[in-house]
Amino acid sequence: MSEAIEKATAAKVAAALLAQSSAAERTDAILGAAQSVSDGRDRILAANGADMQRARANGMPGPMLDRLMLDDARIDGIVSAMREVAGQPDPIGEVVGGRTLASGIRLTQVRVPLGVIGMIYEARPNVTADAICLTMRTGNAVVLRGGSAARESCKAIVEACRAGIAAAGLPQDAACLLESEGHEQTIELMHADGLVDLIIPRGGHSLIRTCVEQSSVPVIQTGEGNCHVYVHAAADPDMALRIIENAKVQRPGVCNAIETVLVDQSISLEFIPMLVKACASWGVTVHGDEHVTSVARHMGLAEGTQFSAATTADWATEYDALELAVRVVSGLDEAIDHINTYGTKHSECIVTNEVPAADAFLARVDAAAVYVNASTRFTDGGMFGLGAEIGISTQKLHARGPMGALALTTTKCLLRGEGQVRA
Repeated sequence: MSEAIEKATAAKVAAALLAQSSAAERTDAILGAAQSVSDGRDRILAANGADMQRARANGMPGPMLDRLMLDDARIDGIVSAMREVAGQPDPIGEVVGGRTLASGIRLTQVRVPLGVIGMIYEARPNVTADAICLTMRTGNAVVLRGGSAARESCKAIVEACRAGIAAAGLPQDAACLLESEGHEQTIELMHADGLVDLIIPRGGHSLIRTCVEQSSVPVIQTGEGNCHVYVHAAADPDMALRIIENAKVQRPGVCNAIETVLVDQSISLEFIPMLVKACASWGVTVHGDEHVTSVARHMGLAEGTQFSAATTADWATEYDALELAVRVVSGLDEAIDHINTYGTKHSECIVTNEVPAADAFLARVDAAAVYVNASTRFTDGGMFGLGAEIGISTQKLHARGPMGALALTTTKCLLRGEGQVRA
């Protein structure tokens, strides 16, 4: 039996026990896991140090190193998020609907766990803890497949969480980690029909497409973030620059960072020089259309390092780096068309002081999160009040946007009769 099948089988047994556990027991397990992570921080940080050293030696880019890195503050953040999830109302058993049917049978619809979640993700150690606490909150078990760059960090976090879960009297196989190297176990997990109920990938385009195209288990697409800011004709330019800087520069390697800025033609003569100058000061390379590159040349910026001419491929690129595509558009309609053509349905923003333009943007842009005058960096489970997230869904079934506890549940119909038979 392969490792993937062995651990999925163990997780399925654990999921059956979790489905019978009480909310209080699951709360204690999450709190125990959180305390174990906090108490084990020295070991976790040492493991992360080994991952960071190996990643640097392998030439991992800076924004990806930022995703991988843990320190005391980030461990504190992980523990805080786990405790916040522990304090949330338990969704399992919640009555979401009910009625008496014409037959006299009483129907009650209640919220129940999904079962076993397969979590496949890249070098994001914090995802490990988020997935464990959210699945425990909802009575699910999880089989984790972390990226090889974070293998020591993920292993240390899982070991700490399993110890906390076991100390609370619940099965430690509620959280299993695939440790074998190579892609074979990942493929096995994606084909574990009957054992795994849902696959959630978190990572770049290649990982997500692989899961969608190869998995025989249902998949939720998450995380791919080609996000935009559209600077409308009625935008406050200073506000626009603040939002762009935050959404691009703060953490360029995360999925809610922007990759393209669209500028309304009516303000381009004034705003493009401001934006290009700002990007140079932020250390952001601009990939611009003809208007943008003309301004950059006139300003004396270095072609090839500070700016370059954009191609169609740039409009569809998630850089995950200090790079930004910039395009001038004729107006609101072209901006919305561009976003709906090249965006990944993650997070989109318009900067404007004009209410009708804002309302049109909100209504017509097809994305999980659509903003007016605020940074796309807010698309996050913690920022949305979910405590933690298991991913940000960019599809429409069965969840969309940051996925907290409710997204890891389904419903069951309970029907109580008195001997009725159908005529």
